[in-house]
Amino acid sequence: MIKIFKTSKDVIVNIDEYFDTIELGILNFKEGVNNYLDGNTADFETNLKIIDKLEEKADAIIRKIENDFYVYSLLPNYASEILNLLEKVDDIIDQTKNTLSQFDVESPFIPEEIKTDFSRLVNISVKTAENAIPAARVFFTDTNLVKDKIQKVVFYERETEKLANKIKRRTFKEMDQLKLSEKMHLRYFTLHIEEIADAAKVVAKMLASLLIKIKM
Repeated sequence: MIKIFKTSKDVIVNIDEYFDTIELGILNFKEGVNNYLDGNTADFETNLKIIDKLEEKADAIIRKIENDFYVYSLLPNYASEILNLLEKVDDIIDQTKNTLSQFDVESPFIPEEIKTDFSRLVNISVKTAENAIPAARVFFTDTNLVKDKIQKVVFYERETEKLANKIKRRTFKEMDQLKLSEKMHLRYFTLHIEEIADAAKVVAKMLASLLIKIKM
């Protein structure tokens, strides 16, 4: 266990609330995209409002955490790396918010024949993030549990990439009824979804690096 919380219970509360907020953002993103695909406009707009508030809340909490680290001089040898890790976790909710906002702004046309694959892509990409957050959470409580969760992040990130390539290949090689501009638009949004898994993988890599350093 990394014993950094003896000086302030606020650190424990803030870090837990931070991860809770990120997880809620990820779930709301998944629900939002699926509402878009299903044509549930009112629910989709609700998702947009919620994720905007959650992203703002996460930003406010991470500022508190940074302040606690400096005020209580927590883990001076690793403070900058741990705070950088938390910033990379924040990148996940930033990416979900930005992606959902792009669905609202650009209103991409998703053909019926690939909606199922597109929904699966969202779900798998979210799975990557959903495993990255618990991995980061247990890093502060039991580092022995981190490795297994990192492996799940890597697995789902690879599955995300495979399915994304399948969708892009099908779009460009099989869907002749689409205009080139529509194909490019689908590719663009597929990449957006992939970037959520990529952001989660960055967190996993940073955790792996930190594990090595604290055990040296």
